[in-house]
Amino acid sequence: MTLVNKAVALAGLGLRRDIMSSLQSLPAGELDFFEVAPENWIGLGGRLGKQFQAIAERYPIYLHGLSLNIGGTAPLDIELIDSIKQFIKQYDCPLYSEHLTYCGDGGHLYDLMPIPFTEEAVKHVAARIGEVQDRLEQKLVLENASYYCAPDQHMSESAFISAVMAEADCELLLDVNNIYVNSINHGYDPYQFLSELPLQRASYIHVAGHFEEAEDLRVDTHGADVIGPVWDLLKAAYQQVGVLPTLLERDFNFPPMDQLLAEVATIRQLQAQALQGQAQQAQAQQGNTAKAAG
Repeated sequence: MTLVNKAVALAGLGLRRDIMSSLQSLPAGELDFFEVAPENWIGLGGRLGKQFQAIAERYPIYLHGLSLNIGGTAPLDIELIDSIKQFIKQYDCPLYSEHLTYCGDGGHLYDLMPIPFTEEAVKHVAARIGEVQDRLEQKLVLENASYYCAPDQHMSESAFISAVMAEADCELLLDVNNIYVNSINHGYDPYQFLSELPLQRASYIHVAGHFEEAEDLRVDTHGADVIGPVWDLLKAAYQQVGVLPTLLERDFNFPPMDQLLAEVATIRQLQAQALQGQAQQAQAQQGNTAKAAG
């Protein structure tokens, strides 16, 4: 199985049925990969199945699940996990990511609900992550989620994420839009929060747009253009974690394809700037070492 190479400048787009007709004539090199929710494509046949197969033959397919319910109390859906494992093998998917949330309680809630930030929840979630990783035979990549209330918050969000990942030995999907949205909704500094995350475990990044409901309320919709402060946060993320594969998330309210590709181009531009800065820093350090040796 091909595993994701962390330190690479790759930019991708979420594959949605609304834009599939626009992808037939997509020039080579415009995108490096597509991301899909495996639940939406497993076992799909007919016209859409053929279109997906054609895309998967041209591009790497990254997976971002919606239904794992990693923070829930119901037994894990073993049939789903096994189906995803088979999907990963079938399409040689570089990674499988999910949300650090729960989404089921005696049935699917069709929403991503926040997990209480407690030591008990850390142990519970880490054990479930371990079970999934053992069954998949690979690391699970979990996203810092957006949320609108914080029930039973005994530790900070960043401390909770760090504790879960240390206990479970999993990886981080760094969603910079979620950091920005949460910083407005819960009143914290997004840059400080970014520095508090276990960035050594980051292997993948999401960037997206959101909806401004009120001055102090943002809704994580993935239905709008990425705004300046979120691009700035992505730039800061590259400075701290290095350049990682990065996805532009857009789920609805799609603009023309050239506008989507312009946002992907912004990702590429920020990646190039970060790599240039790293190269200059390395060159300066070599020069200082040479002077000290001389």
